[in-house]
Amino acid sequence: MKIVTTIAEVRSLVAQARAGGQCVGLVPTMGALHEGHLSLIDAASSECDFVVVTIFVNPTQFAPGEDLAAYPRTAQADHAGCEARGVDVLFQPTTEEMYGGGGLTEVTVSKLSQTLCGRSRPTHFVGVCTVVAKLFNIIPADRAYFGAKDYQQVAVIRQMAADLNFPVEVVTCPIVREADGVAMSSRNVNLNPTERKQAPVLHTALRAAAETIGQTHPPAGQVIADILARLAADVSDGEVDYVQIVDPQTLADVEQTDRPVLIALAVKFSQARLIDNMLVDVEWAS
Repeated sequence: MKIVTTIAEVRSLVAQARAGGQCVGLVPTMGALHEGHLSLIDAASSECDFVVVTIFVNPTQFAPGEDLAAYPRTAQADHAGCEARGVDVLFQPTTEEMYGGGGLTEVTVSKLSQTLCGRSRPTHFVGVCTVVAKLFNIIPADRAYFGAKDYQQVAVIRQMAADLNFPVEVVTCPIVREADGVAMSSRNVNLNPTERKQAPVLHTALRAAAETIGQTHPPAGQVIADILARLAADVSDGEVDYVQIVDPQTLADVEQTDRPVLIALAVKFSQARLIDNMLVDVEWAS
């Protein structure tokens, strides 16, 4: 595995791979790799000849007061994990390398980025889209791999790639969970012991809601009220950011659940904000 820190280096290596007819897979991350990230690398390795992982804690997707400084950084373990999974190139640029003296260009995807996480983090997806667009330009991959835990992020990136004609296939990989159902996240390490005991309730509430929808198709408002009641009772150390039931394609709120829907939620703990979601295909669930 080659570890590079400059745009010129990674471009050269990717150009050599493409010139040799190799299919290039890209796995963008912010580091602090866990089994969820490693599953993306495994998916890329199974479908591509040449795999590039990026590790860059992107400052533009953090608003003032968010956890940029506290975001976990585990470079040594990350390098070992990538090496063990057979990654060809690890691209780990500095902020200066990625943004130079700043930059006047931003990439915005309207509508899809204005709901769910976008309601409380209005600048977040501008930062995400801008850095991913830069990575798509720097590393012209055939496929790019993202996790379904960040469902809205994948939807926004897929729309951006289509709208801007990036010749890359955006691949969504399943959520990877801890044994107790908590969706794997780099931020989980920031939960204190009490919060960690409460965290599984997020997934439990989603599962119960999905079962209810599959059985009786109640109005979305009723399902949301049930989830909120469960969180209020069992996640006393968390503050609910949102609970929404939306169309899986448009991410628009829905009133009825007699169709495929996405149930999504976010809960803020003292040092971590956790998100989770569950797709419910009513035809399958019933």
